[in-house]
Amino acid sequence: MDAKKEAVAVVLAAGKGTRMKTELPKVAVPLNGKPLLNHVIDHLKEAGINDIVIVVGYKKEEVQALCEGIPGIRFAEQKEQLGTAHAVLSAEEFVKSHKGPILVACGDVPMITGDTFGSLLSTHVQNGFSATLLSAKVDIPTGYGRIVRNSSGEVTAIVEEKDADAEQKKINEINTGTYVFSSEILFESLRKIGNSNAQGEYYLPDLVELYKKEGKKLGAVILKNSGESQGVNSPADLENLAAVLNGAVAQ
Repeated sequence: MDAKKEAVAVVLAAGKGTRMKTELPKVAVPLNGKPLLNHVIDHLKEAGINDIVIVVGYKKEEVQALCEGIPGIRFAEQKEQLGTAHAVLSAEEFVKSHKGPILVACGDVPMITGDTFGSLLSTHVQNGFSATLLSAKVDIPTGYGRIVRNSSGEVTAIVEEKDADAEQKKINEINTGTYVFSSEILFESLRKIGNSNAQGEYYLPDLVELYKKEGKKLGAVILKNSGESQGVNSPADLENLAAVLNGAVAQ
């Protein structure tokens, strides 16, 4: 099986992006003249993924307009922003009959390359994992979910910054918010996730812990270039990525 041709991508693009100090939907904010979302779509297409479901919410018409004329795009609506697991559930009707891998990407993480998406998919399929996550090792992990591993190096959980204890906060391997899931059990499993956390939201990372408890096979791919993991949460982040793309700073 060609993992890339058989894959469908679900792109999370429903958020408002309050810290961006703009009325635009977050994924519509331009980076080097191109909306963040379109960077992500271009990289997915480079990976050979041509079936893309975009989860919209805040100012959905503006987000949909960004994709006009791009083939293979469909839209799912997340009516309330109740977390990333809830966002993926919003796409269920579009992908529930899909038999291949489901890649979940963030519409505000524009630097993950087509090669990276491709190798994440290949790793997932070749090893028969139920879930494969993309992680990165960074100098300053503050603000990101931490990847918790056991003494054998297996991933056992992803802990959000707000829920992490002092020891977990020292972990420098972070979650990029990018995953591949096997479609057979994904939606049934998403319904088992609770929201007893600091935000009261349904987190996609909690699926990793659930799968671990159920004895499912989990995989993780650490980014070769951790700079690809950089999302956009503030005007400073946007400035930094623009400088990277313009060659002014090393990634």
